[in-house]
Amino acid sequence: MESPLKAWIRALERTASIEREPLRTFPVVIESLAGLRGGAVALSSAGGALTYAELSASADRFARWGISCGLARGDVVCLLMPNRPEYLAIWIGLTRIGVTVALLNTNLRGSALAHCIAIAAPRIIIIDANLEDALDSAGSPLHTKIEFWTYGRGSHNRPRLDEAQLEFRAEPLAPDERPYPTLRDPALYIYTSGTTGLPKAASVSHARIMHWTHWFAGMLGVTPDDRMYNCLPLYHSVGGVVAAGATLVGGGAVVLRERFSAREFWSDVVVEKCTLFQYIGELCRYLLASPVQPSESQHTLRLCCGNGLRAEVWQPFQERFGIPKILEYYAATEGNFSLYNCEGKIGSIGKIPSFLVHRLPVALVKFDASSEVPARDETGHCVRCAPGEIGEALGQISDREGHSLSRFEGYADKAATDRKILRDVFETGDCWYRTGDLMSRDDEGFYYFSDRIGDTYRWKGENVSTTEVTAAVLACDGVLDAAVYGVEVPGSDGRAGMVALATENGFDLQLLKMHLEKRLPEYARPAFVRLVPRIDLTGTMKLNKQLLARQAFDVNQYSDPLYYAERESKLFLPVTPDVFAQLQAGTKRL
Repeated sequence: MESPLKAWIRALERTASIEREPLRTFPVVIESLAGLRGGAVALSSAGGALTYAELSASADRFARWGISCGLARGDVVCLLMPNRPEYLAIWIGLTRIGVTVALLNTNLRGSALAHCIAIAAPRIIIIDANLEDALDSAGSPLHTKIEFWTYGRGSHNRPRLDEAQLEFRAEPLAPDERPYPTLRDPALYIYTSGTTGLPKAASVSHARIMHWTHWFAGMLGVTPDDRMYNCLPLYHSVGGVVAAGATLVGGGAVVLRERFSAREFWSDVVVEKCTLFQYIGELCRYLLASPVQPSESQHTLRLCCGNGLRAEVWQPFQERFGIPKILEYYAATEGNFSLYNCEGKIGSIGKIPSFLVHRLPVALVKFDASSEVPARDETGHCVRCAPGEIGEALGQISDREGHSLSRFEGYADKAATDRKILRDVFETGDCWYRTGDLMSRDDEGFYYFSDRIGDTYRWKGENVSTTEVTAAVLACDGVLDAAVYGVEVPGSDGRAGMVALATENGFDLQLLKMHLEKRLPEYARPAFVRLVPRIDLTGTMKLNKQLLARQAFDVNQYSDPLYYAERESKLFLPVTPDVFAQLQAGTKRL
């Protein structure tokens, strides 16, 4: 087994010279790789592939197309396209000429999509022909100056980018043709998932792309022999920059799929001879819950990398599928620090080794759940958590040269940026980034994720972690999936727990009652249970709780079976219209 120290050393070596070469951005790296790796496959998909030379040539054509459209540094182009090799070629080419490319979530429709477009304020929108209906749903015209280009044959008679780009030269741009952008320049807008409101467009500079890609290439030890299985969306930082970019800068090949399929996953990984797999959220649990397949023991994976692997899933997943190494980490698109679990410590999201603490100052501070802000002492400063205590994670913001990763680049919306900055934390004048995540840290320096602020709720005077409740619910026989959230109940302080359950046929709710009594204190047991056909996910495989929480226990908004824990017997009884009226009037107590 490789020493964890080796991964850190590789990552440091790969990123050491980035700040010393301010004009060496990711598009420049791809250009140099075309000379080194030429005919080797860079990106592969069910619909086709691009070699390193073809990827670079395609990016050059898109860059010259952008220049012909009058695009210049500071302009924004929105990209709405499913996973395909050309996706990366487009944003690599456009960012080479100083354009900021906003990567739109292909799952969004209507007002949410219109919002994402509006906050980016683009000059041009590029739409895959198969996603025209999504753009149509956003309503008409966000503003009249936007140009629309379609990739593929569409139904709106718009100009076709796939045809237009072929008219331009496929050779590297000269500096006098278009000056190089610098590391400090913005390159992408990547949208947050919007689990606590409408999505925000996080600004991602060329420096961050370089650090992400080269750091992970070092952590993973990527070589030209590696093949990364990537079924995560390219519009997200993990699938589109980390998994794809780290593999490319290491000279490997990225196997792209439009979506995750538990049924096809192992046969696909085997056929494609993949050595790496990037996971996120619930993918590992879905695979573990799938029937045994012969191909699951025939793969050549050497490492799985990602975040969100639950402690109770980790060991069974690794043992059943024979995964040599799991690299769990913690990061956020807009965040200014990361944690890495190179040691394989089950349940931990990672640590910062002692020799890097000075470069990446991280703090856990006590949190006031009632006000949803860090608590302050009598001096007005925040209070650090002791080992084992749960608090909000903060990363100190630095704008000094050589500290790109400690900067907080914020969002397209300045007000949203300001809300994530906490000042005068430990001393007057200091400045820290609020992650919005609650964590604890043990005596060895390993961090453990607890919950998202907004997901944790207060009921009967106690803080309740949705992560803890979800783990208990999922351990009950017959439960296939679950989403836990808090809902307001008139006449009650705080928020009552509610769980949406997808279950096997014939599931016994009273069995759930007995199960939870053994595993959770009374205040943490859900007061409401909603039985649903399935739990909807965001495009990045996170539970989508927004609609569920808004609908709460209002029987007038949906027809799913709904139950409440009756106060005296604690049995789960149906929420009838009469019961709902009593809850609304505050005459029925939970």
